[in-house]
Amino acid sequence: MIFTKQKAAIFLVLILNLSFSIYAQDYPVDTITILTHSRPGGGSDVFLRELSRYLGPELGANIIVKNVTGGSGASAIAELARAKPDGSKFYATTPTFIYTSLLSQPAYTYQDVDPLVNLFFDPELIYTAANSPFQTLEDVLNKARSSRGLWGAANPGSMERQSLEQLKLATGLNAAVISHEGGGDLIINVLNGTLDIGVGEAQELQSQIEAGSLRILATLSDTRLAQFPEIPTVQELGYEVVVRKFRGIAAPKGLAPELILRWEQAIQSVLENPDYQASYLADNLRLNYINHADYQGFIDDFALETQSYLRRVGIIE
Repeated sequence: MIFTKQKAAIFLVLILNLSFSIYAQDYPVDTITILTHSRPGGGSDVFLRELSRYLGPELGANIIVKNVTGGSGASAIAELARAKPDGSKFYATTPTFIYTSLLSQPAYTYQDVDPLVNLFFDPELIYTAANSPFQTLEDVLNKARSSRGLWGAANPGSMERQSLEQLKLATGLNAAVISHEGGGDLIINVLNGTLDIGVGEAQELQSQIEAGSLRILATLSDTRLAQFPEIPTVQELGYEVVVRKFRGIAAPKGLAPELILRWEQAIQSVLENPDYQASYLADNLRLNYINHADYQGFIDDFALETQSYLRRVGIIE
């Protein structure tokens, strides 16, 4: 009887070890590259570098972030579309890759890559230099009414740029919107007074806010943010401008089902990690996990809504 129990225990251990080895098998490549159209210090760059700290160990591979600037995201999309679907290369999705595809009609578009999963919605903030004369968003709008304002955003295909175009429509103003390749350059031009305002995410602005260099005037989200409860939404101020900036991951078309599952499991595990939760909550990221089966539909719907808006305002035919 004792021998039988021992054999059963040994058999159970073998089964458990086999199950663990199947689940924890080596990732097919040693190094994963995640592309971003953002320059170093921009919102996507900051987001990816923090995520990679936790995601790499979950996947069992090193993760590097590669900044592929140029073409308002077109260069990064093209590099991903041409990559082998072997688990070595991915791309950080944001609305930019939709806007760029629709506005520029590049050789490769959002339809040439595979939306893998979404992680967050990332609220957008309108900010100015702390030493600027603008205490409220209305101060900025009044300046634009009396003399043409200078507003700044990221590249032409970004949601930040389009949010300011929507604000111009909602207010009837004709402020000049100056595009930048990344959020870091934009912040510099707001801080030195070249621009009246800029638009960016909380995470890329955090250090400057904490240093007292920037003043937040309004948020473009649908509700006030927990991190900035005193800051009104643009909608609250009487202007119907609300934007949804998503943050996710895309893969080359043809990624194997087992790798898709591996990424879904790893992302969900990272999102449940208390240390990472503390990090993304501090950055005011709003958890919005969308699995692979549903993410394609979300992207398609977002693209249709964006295309309808761009046609309505006469930007595209």
